[in-house]
Amino acid sequence: MLKRRTPSHCSALSFLALLCPVLALAAPGSPPSSSLPLPPDASALLAFKSKADLNDVLRFSPNTSFLFCEWQGVLCAQGRAVRLVLEGLDLGGELAPNSLTRLDQLRVLSLQNDSLAGPIPDLSGLVNLKTLFLGYNAFTGSLPPSIFSLHRVRTLDLSHNGFTGPLPSWLAELDRLYYLRLDDNRFNGSIPPLNQSSLQTFNVSGNNLTGAIPVTPVLARFKISSYSWNPGLCGQIINKECNPGPPFFGASSTGASGAPPAPAAALGQSAEVHGVNQTQQGQKKHKRTAVILGFSSGVAVLVCSLMCFAVAVKKQREQSRLAASPMMASDDAAAAEAAAVMQIEQNELEEKVKRVQGMQVTAKSGSLVFCAGEAQLYSLEQLMRASAELLGRGTMGTTYKAVLDSRLIVTVKRMDAGKMAGTSREAFERHMESVGGLRHPNLVPLRSFFQAREERLLIYDYQPNGSLFSLIHGSKSARAKPLHWTSCLKIAEDVAQGLSYIHQAWRLVHGNLKSSNVLLGPDFEACIVDYCLSVLIAPATPPDADDPDLAAYVAPESRDPSHQPTNKSDVYAYGTLLLELLTSRPPSQHPWLMPGDAMGWVRSTREDDGGGGGDDRLVMLLEIAMACRARSPEQRPTMWQVLKMLQEIKDAVVDDSELDPAQGTVC
Repeated sequence: MLKRRTPSHCSALSFLALLCPVLALAAPGSPPSSSLPLPPDASALLAFKSKADLNDVLRFSPNTSFLFCEWQGVLCAQGRAVRLVLEGLDLGGELAPNSLTRLDQLRVLSLQNDSLAGPIPDLSGLVNLKTLFLGYNAFTGSLPPSIFSLHRVRTLDLSHNGFTGPLPSWLAELDRLYYLRLDDNRFNGSIPPLNQSSLQTFNVSGNNLTGAIPVTPVLARFKISSYSWNPGLCGQIINKECNPGPPFFGASSTGASGAPPAPAAALGQSAEVHGVNQTQQGQKKHKRTAVILGFSSGVAVLVCSLMCFAVAVKKQREQSRLAASPMMASDDAAAAEAAAVMQIEQNELEEKVKRVQGMQVTAKSGSLVFCAGEAQLYSLEQLMRASAELLGRGTMGTTYKAVLDSRLIVTVKRMDAGKMAGTSREAFERHMESVGGLRHPNLVPLRSFFQAREERLLIYDYQPNGSLFSLIHGSKSARAKPLHWTSCLKIAEDVAQGLSYIHQAWRLVHGNLKSSNVLLGPDFEACIVDYCLSVLIAPATPPDADDPDLAAYVAPESRDPSHQPTNKSDVYAYGTLLLELLTSRPPSQHPWLMPGDAMGWVRSTREDDGGGGGDDRLVMLLEIAMACRARSPEQRPTMWQVLKMLQEIKDAVVDDSELDPAQGTVC
């Protein structure tokens, strides 16, 4: 009998290792494929399918087990599965023990919105896992303690499930944690004192958490919306006083605990989705109530004083009953004068109340509205007196640099009144309150806004280092050189971080992403501006007629003026931006090329980049850009998928020690 021989070229570890078993099967005398053991990763994936895929959605089969790296959602490196992304599939089963947990080389696992149920099994076998997305399912039980053993995990999203029990204290010991979402579950107990400096995204809203929120520097920097819809939470961070205990005389305070909670259905989802700061509204209402109570107490004191005065007058009359009539006339005059004084003061109090009510109306129609949690560092008058310098004109309006008397510098965007004509005052204010709630290191924060008649202003932080457009294309007199690929990767990741936050955490859309809307912060971090404003602009003529570069950012499905921007149209614009970043060519000069030809074009545009190697990394970045620019929205990745791909490239660079400190680092 002839022995099976494996071709000699299969000894090297590369992507060809995946094909070696198939080549071996072709050798003379090979036994039937059914007698061969399955690759361990294929066996784990098939075990997962057997319990999770009750609706037979996945096309995993033992007949193709030696090609498991080509299965849906699977990405391999050196013949091992390193990424499994299965999203939005109606699987209907459960995540069985001893299935996916055998994938010990897995870095990314995403099973979001897959209709999976039951408890989470022991995950300790996923020793290399960095990213875990299990949101929007029906998982139950407590938070699995095996997550604590995943020392490399940075992203953990278990939101929108049915988890119960307390939040374990070991969450504070995951020192690499960058992204933690546990919102919309049924967790109870207190919040652990998380203080990892790496933590940038955090949300535990929509649970049954109770007690004071630990005041740590990390937890204090997250917005109140990260803790909302937990009626039992209190403390300095959410500006809610903790209950000190029962009152001295045993009286129950109205509305503290006796009032039944509002039904969840009545609360709705709009406040959470759009970030409306109900705490700020409550504070305004409290101030208004305090003012009215103050005025009422003044009236009461005045009435009591007059009553005492009347009693004194009456006693004086009784004591001087035999006095002459001129004296009695004097007493009557004093009483009449007192009554007149009371009437005058009553009128003044009523006038003050009217003025306060008028001020409250003015606050909504003609004053600056500061976004949630922002200190009121300037007034409208100070802003109007500021020296202004024109920075540029764009799709949404005109942008100015304003230097206030206090030397504070802000950026003021004056919205185009014609394009905003279809947006009501109420809709504008409601939307800007939502946008004002967005806070992320890669978003330029909106600090305040103003509207009166047709005038609408947005006030942002001033970014001193200009725009990405200027960095890429240089001045009119001198064309900039292409950026080193490590700088491209850093900027691409920054922008992806900001966009992913808008899409994932807030379910909003940028709608106008371009290189001039990416600014460079004090540390040259890329920060997105003009986000989430496109929905306020009335449909107009297609952008192709105005600016070919702007038109190149618009996804094919969005070129109809009546079509609203979507997450996937943002992804398309991001792909165009990434090509612009890699080539230093304006979007109107980007040709439509097949993937094989695109790399040659990119290399030709980077002849002056000074070398620096990293050609394979450029290929990876280009592949991401091409995937984002797919003509069909369904074929484009989501922004968080793009972000994870970029982070994998960065991790590979760090692991391989391929950074050149003289040319830039990947941060």
